[in-house]
Amino acid sequence: MVLMHVLFEHAAGYALFAVREVEEVGLLLPQVEESVLSLGKFNNMVNLAAFFPFKSAQAALENMNAISEGVVHADLKLFLETNLPLSGKKKAVLGVSDTKIGAALQEEFSVSIQTGGAVAEITRGVRLHFHSLVKGLTGLAASKAQLGLGHSYSRAKVKFNVNRADNMIIQSIALLDQLDKDINTFSMRVREWYGYHFPELVKIVSENSMYCRLAQLIGNRKELSEESLESLEEVVMDSAKAQAILDASRSSMGMDISPIDLINIERFSNRVVSLAAYRLELQEYLRSKMSQVAPNLAALIGEVVGARLISHAGSLTNLAKYPASTVQILGAEKALFRALKTRGNTPKYGLIFHSTFIGRAAAKNKGRISRYLANKCTIASRIDCFSEVPTSVFGDKLRGQVEERLSFYETGEVPRKNVEVMKEAVKEAGDVAADIKRKLEKKEKKRKKREKKLQELGANGDANGDAEVEDGEADTPVAKKKKKKQAAEETEEAEAVETPAKKKKKLKAGDAETTDNGTEETPAKKKKRKSETLDAEAADEAPDTVVSEKKKKRETE
Repeated sequence: MVLMHVLFEHAAGYALFAVREVEEVGLLLPQVEESVLSLGKFNNMVNLAAFFPFKSAQAALENMNAISEGVVHADLKLFLETNLPLSGKKKAVLGVSDTKIGAALQEEFSVSIQTGGAVAEITRGVRLHFHSLVKGLTGLAASKAQLGLGHSYSRAKVKFNVNRADNMIIQSIALLDQLDKDINTFSMRVREWYGYHFPELVKIVSENSMYCRLAQLIGNRKELSEESLESLEEVVMDSAKAQAILDASRSSMGMDISPIDLINIERFSNRVVSLAAYRLELQEYLRSKMSQVAPNLAALIGEVVGARLISHAGSLTNLAKYPASTVQILGAEKALFRALKTRGNTPKYGLIFHSTFIGRAAAKNKGRISRYLANKCTIASRIDCFSEVPTSVFGDKLRGQVEERLSFYETGEVPRKNVEVMKEAVKEAGDVAADIKRKLEKKEKKRKKREKKLQELGANGDANGDAEVEDGEADTPVAKKKKKKQAAEETEEAEAVETPAKKKKKLKAGDAETTDNGTEETPAKKKKRKSETLDAEAADEAPDTVVSEKKKKRETE
């Protein structure tokens, strides 16, 4: 009888199952299919031989990546070497669900591998009853492990990075186009509305945002004077235009306008001005996002045109998958299908027509330069999509190549070969990437140092607090003595600050019994003090006796 084991890879770990009665299993496949659904029958066929749980989610992810790539991980190798009976009279057979990992195991171990037939049915049963076959594993824990490993595996496969998400570029370029349409419509409304009051302003100022700012500033044209000329110059940035506006306001053919209508026009023009300011902020945001997500494409063809290409393709990955011929006519699909239907000339360019290169080329060379530019855009988008460190080195080099090709069409000067340019770009990109990695490593080291310092300070603070609490009960008398000493020193400093006149008064009153040094006075000084106090008492008693004698005389009288 052939001894057979089945290897099962789960999110919780590796499991090795021993299959009983292998020959009957191989013969009775319909019975196997029926018994898979019942746990009792399946237990009679399959027995858990060994289970190796993963230590952490990171270990599970590493093993899963190795299995998906058809590589035998060190954990799997150790598990099979320990639990699979490789030596003996009975020939060992290992059942595996994946052929790629089966071929790798066959090279690693001297064991026959089986992948199809009954192994697939047994694997299906193990997958169905896995949490019941392994002791200590619940269905909830197994499903949580599968969900967590699935998320981490998906992130690792697609190299998920929030900073390189191109969805923000798609939304921002769509909003930018919508804002352009809305600002244009609203500006025309302001022109028509304010034109009833000041029709000459439309001919003097042609720019929409400037017209709205002037309508907001001027208000009632009759109130314009020489004092408002400076504010007009700040908006128009031209003294001649400002003077023309002032002259036109004095001789205007417009109708008078009520204050309430003027307030509404000013409010609406204020909204249009704020929308124009927000559009500039949005364009700056788009520029920063393009420098993060697709720096080479932005350097080659510009931020706005590159963002439109990404938006039209759906994502940067889709754009990288397109051939150069598709990128060339991207955005001109209607013209292409119309030309195919009518058998006319197909379009030479689509969205890339908005770049400066095609406009600078001669009419006969527009098709050639658009084809060349589409080729370089495809290269730039693929570099941006699949490079780990985003740099604009390749984009700058590709832009230089397009410039050389333009000069070649005009003057006949032979451009450099693509191999030479790419060698220079690879070298520069390597240096830039090394600098970026070095900076990131420095930042990481600084962050770790800060965390260590904070942890040490926290630990020292806790230790000092505990020591103070322990020593506080025993050292209370010492603390009291220190407080008394501090109080005495403060009083001495206060006495030193006092003026000499106050000191003399104190000495006369006899309040100070001790010197500043704290030593007792000599007996001679004490006697003098005593005599002075006795004389003072006698002087105080003398008037009292005189008063008492006067009272007695009055009573006798």
